[in-house]
Amino acid sequence: MEKSREIHDPELFKKLNKNIWEFRTKYANRQVRLFAFWSPDEKALVVCTHGIYKRTQKTPLKEIVKAQRLRVSYLNIR
Repeated sequence: MEKSREIHDPELFKKLNKNIWEFRTKYANRQVRLFAFWSPDEKALVVCTHGIYKRTQKTPLKEIVKAQRLRVSYLNIR
C-alpha cells in the first residue's frame, strides 16, 4: 500500500470497469488482489470492498460483480 503512495504504477492500481478498481500486491509469495472504488462523497477516499488470493491470470468476473454489489450497498447506506 505504501508503495502506491510514492509511485504511480498502473500495474499496482488498475481500473476494471467504470467504478471498480483492483489494487495488486504480493504477500508471502502469493498474489493478492484488493477490490475498491472511489467514494463520491470524499475527494480522495478509496473504499476497499474485499480481497482475494489470485490463482489465474484473468480477474474472476464474480469478484468484480461482488465489488459492484458492495459498492451499491455502501452508497445506499450513506
